[in-house]
Amino acid sequence: MNDKEVFENYESEVRSYCRIFNEELDYAKNSKIRDVNGKEYIDFFCGAGALNYGHNNPYIKEKVIEYLQEDRIIHALDMYTKAKCDFIRYFEENILKPRNLDYKIQFPGPTGTNAVESALKLARKVKKRNNIWCFMGAFHGMTLGTLALTTEREAREGAGVPLNNVTHIPAPYMFEGLDTIKYMQTLLDDDHSGVEKPAAIILETVQAEGGIMVFEPEFLQALRKFCDDNDILLIVDDIQVGCCRTGTFFSFERANIVPDMVTLSKSIGGYGFPLALTLFKRELDIWKPGEHNGTFRGNQIAMVSAKAGLEYFNDNNLEQETKRKGKIIEEFLNKNIKPLKENMEIRGIGFIWGIDVHDEKIAKQISIKAFEKGLIVERAGRNNEVVKVMPPLVIEDEVLNDGLNILKEVFEEVISK
Repeated sequence: MNDKEVFENYESEVRSYCRIFNEELDYAKNSKIRDVNGKEYIDFFCGAGALNYGHNNPYIKEKVIEYLQEDRIIHALDMYTKAKCDFIRYFEENILKPRNLDYKIQFPGPTGTNAVESALKLARKVKKRNNIWCFMGAFHGMTLGTLALTTEREAREGAGVPLNNVTHIPAPYMFEGLDTIKYMQTLLDDDHSGVEKPAAIILETVQAEGGIMVFEPEFLQALRKFCDDNDILLIVDDIQVGCCRTGTFFSFERANIVPDMVTLSKSIGGYGFPLALTLFKRELDIWKPGEHNGTFRGNQIAMVSAKAGLEYFNDNNLEQETKRKGKIIEEFLNKNIKPLKENMEIRGIGFIWGIDVHDEKIAKQISIKAFEKGLIVERAGRNNEVVKVMPPLVIEDEVLNDGLNILKEVFEEVISK
């Protein structure tokens, strides 16, 4: 039995990414991955956003190895540890305070969906309301609470039970002329709307899995005011588009707003190690001890790598570098790829971009052909019609341009057919 047969015979049919990226991967460094046969791939996938600092970042790796070699504590649930203290102190002093943010930090189970679940539970506990509002096109996770928020039909059908206590609001880009804020106010004010007032509204300021839909700062500011005016909590899900993916550490900074809660995971772990944070304003911290817990909420290795990742972020001026290289992507896509197909749309911000080809088959062929030519690029959006460009923030200019040229070559080849 060869290696691929091992996966096909013994691993569950639920596996997905390997159906497109179907070689056995073995080595990874910065923005490149190599398979067992020695073939190299440029990574425009970035661990679905978990590897903003690249594969095996040398600075972070050194800190992790040092911690392991000293036999420091690895598992501690939510007990006090030196690693956790060091992370909290650095995060507060170097990320939150410079941005005038005063949040308490909760360490839920180390996954994005758990961070969102804890935010939902706390919002409902604080406001004593069951309902949550979120926007159509959202992806917030695959456990039952977060799946109720997520709008992808196929994902929802996998739940096997009703998904309740959520109202989905049309996203501001969906209907021309619709004033989304006015629509929501009408739902609250009309005693015949049939919609319950929510404890919170949750959103991604850039809907990543929704097709790289960027919410404008003016809308985010209006949404913040709407929540304030109506005694509703505002939760920003920054799990995929936080940690500088949009050009600032938090994606909401461009709107100069302060959410009541923020969820982080993926790249907050620094090295691909699982870690999740739920941040909330101090007055919302009404948890009882152990009311939301988890065996692995004290992932000490991830706290070491997370602190090192934040140090690397600050020491290497990644905000400015992300903005600079983001313009390279934007200009390349608009100049070299958009003209290849009528009505093709280019959307994005910072270091997350989408090419909407409005054709599921074309998008899938582009992802397959790109992999064959040494580029890993995934799809997103309605019917998976958007080719998603999301390299590590640390990718070298030369490698970035090489990957973009492969993408152009693939688009030319697929669209010409």
